[in-house]
Amino acid sequence: MKYSIREIEEKDNKEIEKVIRACLIEFGADHEGTAWADPDLCRFSEIYNTQLNKYWVATDENDKIVGGVGIGKLNGIDNVCELQKMYCLPQSRGTGLSHKLMDTALNYAKNYYGRCYLETLENMLAAQKFYEKYGFKRIYEPLVKTEHFACNIRYIKELK
Repeated sequence: MKYSIREIEEKDNKEIEKVIRACLIEFGADHEGTAWADPDLCRFSEIYNTQLNKYWVATDENDKIVGGVGIGKLNGIDNVCELQKMYCLPQSRGTGLSHKLMDTALNYAKNYYGRCYLETLENMLAAQKFYEKYGFKRIYEPLVKTEHFACNIRYIKELK
C-alpha cells in the first residue's frame, strides 16, 4: 500500500476525528483527560492553520485517511512545540507510515522550535519505543499543565 501525506483540509476534519477516536477506543483512552475530550477534535483545519501549528493527514491509495500528526505551540513555554495527536489505524502500522509522519512533523518543527514535547499513555508501549527511536527522552514531570491529565508518560526532544 502506498500512502501520501498532506496538510489537513476542511474536508478532512470529520475523518481524522474518526481515526483518532478509533485509536483511543483501541487503547482504552476514550475518556476525559485524553484527546477524546478535546473540543477542537473536529476543527483541526482551523486550529492547525498558522505558521506555528500544522497538522498532516496520511491517506491511502483510495484517498482514505488512515493517520495523522500535528505540531502545536506549547502554551506557556517559548521555543517548545508539542507533537500532537499522532495516530495511525492498525492497517497502516508497520508500513513505515508512522516514520513518514514523524519525519514530516519534526522537519517542520525544527524551523520554528528548539524542543519538542509530547504526552502519551502508559499502555501505548509501541508508541513509547517509537518515540525513543527518534531521540525523545522520557521526563517525569509535565512541562506545563495540559488538558490531557490522563496522559502520564512524557517525552522531550532537542530539535537543533
